[in-house]
Amino acid sequence: MNKKDLYTWCSVPVDDLAGHPDRRIPLRLCAGPAEMANLMATELLDGVRAAAVRDRMFRVIIPCGPVEWLGPFTRMVNRASVSLSHVEVFHMDECLDWQGRTLPRTHPYSFRGYMQRHFYDPVRPELAVPDAHRHWLEPETIEAVLEAIESGPIDLMYGGWGQDGHVAYNQARRNTLSEITVDELRTSSVRVQENNVDTVLALGQRKLGGAYQFVPPMSVTLGLREVLSARRIRLYSDTGAWKQTALRVALFSGQTVEYPITLLQEHDDALLTATRETADHPISRHPEWSFDV
Repeated sequence: MNKKDLYTWCSVPVDDLAGHPDRRIPLRLCAGPAEMANLMATELLDGVRAAAVRDRMFRVIIPCGPVEWLGPFTRMVNRASVSLSHVEVFHMDECLDWQGRTLPRTHPYSFRGYMQRHFYDPVRPELAVPDAHRHWLEPETIEAVLEAIESGPIDLMYGGWGQDGHVAYNQARRNTLSEITVDELRTSSVRVQENNVDTVLALGQRKLGGAYQFVPPMSVTLGLREVLSARRIRLYSDTGAWKQTALRVALFSGQTVEYPITLLQEHDDALLTATRETADHPISRHPEWSFDV
């Protein structure tokens, strides 16, 4: 990453981002986490209802993060008695231990455990997504999930982005003995992998008080091929400083394996949504700072 370019991108005031002439992907701002959570829940429910009107399946890739929308979504479903029987869910990734095994469902980074408790269990049984329509991505299910994804179009990909711009767990690959090109990243598929050190440290800081020792060091993830195959891509973030630089790179950089989110620039219907805190950047508020760029 060219630091002079990065400084220029990080210097743009938050209010100038959405309409900036050099922006490469659409951006929408929210005042805060509550507004974003309600927006996510409402937009997903709109997709569910639109598919029901057309009497067709609604196939969606769902994240375990951001998570603030889960409560509003399940309450909306129950309150309006919206059936999810025609919804097919593909869970985009899962954390693994150092031997590549799934975690206990009670582990704070067991995505399956969390989504079961907060996405499926709160919905009234008669409205729930059928068990056969819940595709959990784990090392043992890779082939089955991939076959199910390829059986038909994906209507929507919901997600967030990481500190290095990873989408699902498509992190920046930093193995100097096994470098990849943008095209190889674009065509990457489901895989088990080691997590980057910065991902482990960021997750430890986010949820475990900095105790990185308890953060799962491996993951299984959908690839960019599956992500980019969705008809619509909607990424959201309300986690502030952890995501600020990655957002600036996504908006202004050319495509680069250093920040996988930049590959979404080529998608016909991709939209990033961020809280103002996440879209802000300290460099933009301190023009007096000097850097060697």
